[in-house]
Amino acid sequence: MQTTLKAPVTFDGTGLHSNLPAQMVVRPASAEHGIWFRRIDITHGDNLVPATWDAVDAAPLCTRIVNAQNISVSTIEHIMAALAGCGIQNAIIDLDGPEVPIMDGSAAIFVKGLMAKGVVVLDAPIRAIEILKPVEVRQGASVARLEPAASLQIDFAIDFEDAAIGHQHKNLNMANGAFVRELSDSRTFCRQADVDAMHAQGLALGGTLANAVVVDGDQVLSPGGLRHADEAVRHKMLDALGDLALAGLPILGRYVGHRAGHALTNNLLRAVFADPSAFKIVTCDASMAARLPGAGIHAGDISHALAG
Repeated sequence: MQTTLKAPVTFDGTGLHSNLPAQMVVRPASAEHGIWFRRIDITHGDNLVPATWDAVDAAPLCTRIVNAQNISVSTIEHIMAALAGCGIQNAIIDLDGPEVPIMDGSAAIFVKGLMAKGVVVLDAPIRAIEILKPVEVRQGASVARLEPAASLQIDFAIDFEDAAIGHQHKNLNMANGAFVRELSDSRTFCRQADVDAMHAQGLALGGTLANAVVVDGDQVLSPGGLRHADEAVRHKMLDALGDLALAGLPILGRYVGHRAGHALTNNLLRAVFADPSAFKIVTCDASMAARLPGAGIHAGDISHALAG
């Protein structure tokens, strides 16, 4: 059955790109509502922005959604991953500005807040998108593909010149709390040279060593080092889950990404929905629902990922 939160949860932080204070409140919503953002700083016109693949607008370094009145919300990928990974299909997200707070650069604080409030089971079945045939998009050396599978699986590979990252590959079945245990605490990452270049262009002004893993060659500059030896690829998988959640329903399929990013994953969803023979909408029975991200989460998963 579909779920929502038992009670609202508030997150206070700053935006990654603007460095401005940001407050976000995730609120319960009714069955079939889906996920919507509400810009409470907008007092005239339409301040609701749907968290859907067809609302995504081009933006550097993050996922941004825009409504018909050109009201936008940026950096939504981590809260979307947290909602999907916690099995929450319905929520209204109040935001007092144009950007979701970056917190520590991962989804861990969002997961901890959501699960602390708990979920309510709603009187409506869960529907899912079953992938029927492989669909692939490419851009240069980057590839993203969805192919048939009984549950959502994410297989990701990255390659960076910096020895602190290098080549990393990981494959996970996202059922049974895998997101919370394995991915939720992995932070966004970047190279020091990229940080300098972005700051010079007025980008990522809120990025610090406290909310990103910064590397320089074989050195990890962030205090405390890495949370996982392969934290970089784990974070790319976190991003992929958040971007795939914009499909509007859970996906039953295997996502394969090689050097893929936000834009390519969105292009992949657009390619899937442009081909009616590539997917079908199914109503999940108990067995199928048990294979969805967020199903079977328990306190041990949360404490494993968020200890301390």
